[in-house]
Amino acid sequence: MISHFTGAIVRALLVMILVATPSLMLPSVPSDTTQIVALIAIFAAALTFFEYVSTYPGLVEFRDAPPFNRIRFLSLFTMVLLLSAVVRGQTEPTTMTALIEALGNKLGEAIDVPFSPVRLVVLMLPEDMSLQHLVMVRTTAGISYVLSMVTLIIFVLTLRALGWPNRMGSFNVWINLPTFDPTTGGDVVERLKRDSRFNIILGILLPFLIPLAVRLAAMAFSPITLESPQTLIWTMTAWAFLPASLFMRGIAMGRIAGMIERKRRLSHVATGAELLPA
Repeated sequence: MISHFTGAIVRALLVMILVATPSLMLPSVPSDTTQIVALIAIFAAALTFFEYVSTYPGLVEFRDAPPFNRIRFLSLFTMVLLLSAVVRGQTEPTTMTALIEALGNKLGEAIDVPFSPVRLVVLMLPEDMSLQHLVMVRTTAGISYVLSMVTLIIFVLTLRALGWPNRMGSFNVWINLPTFDPTTGGDVVERLKRDSRFNIILGILLPFLIPLAVRLAAMAFSPITLESPQTLIWTMTAWAFLPASLFMRGIAMGRIAGMIERKRRLSHVATGAELLPA
């Protein structure tokens, strides 16, 4: 009970640090922005604490199925930290920020090819933007997109190495998939496979669809410039992290469907063996 409570507190503190990282790293943050970020950080920490301290399912998926959420959190925190360092380097450069920015610039240049997600992100900005800002957006997009790809590779390799979810003991669908109702909508395995394919396809398409949606919205409303440092950081993070998170969810649900299929097959074999005459 004490370890469970302590784990919930640690997770809440880590989420609070994640939300506050850009405000802590960026210079000259307005006081109003700091207050809003502090309020959001406290709310996110409270939500995380009550989610993990409870024994009943809530909103967080794969809560008791590590390392799914641990990999997602590390990926998200790394994105926010590196993008905050790049933006901070524009006003208070250091050797570390210059190194991260140079690496991100090279990654952005390498990925900035026709019809690539990074090219679409650059094209969604207004045409009158300065070259310096366009390079900054491309740099942050390159860093976040490459990190999302690295996250997916690490996630797949980790699942294979750990034999997830077969080697983690019993997998509670009710706790780890609170939004998935196994009692409705036909066969559980088919529904899991269908949801898996949908999440993977959506994860592939979102990096292309989000810039297109922003560009279309700019035609009807005011253009999005991403000139605010925190807006740039969180927009580029969400643009890369959400598709990767959906892709990870699709892979995980596919493996769960495979686990249920194998258990059914073994159950049928055992039942058939019991029915054979001695």
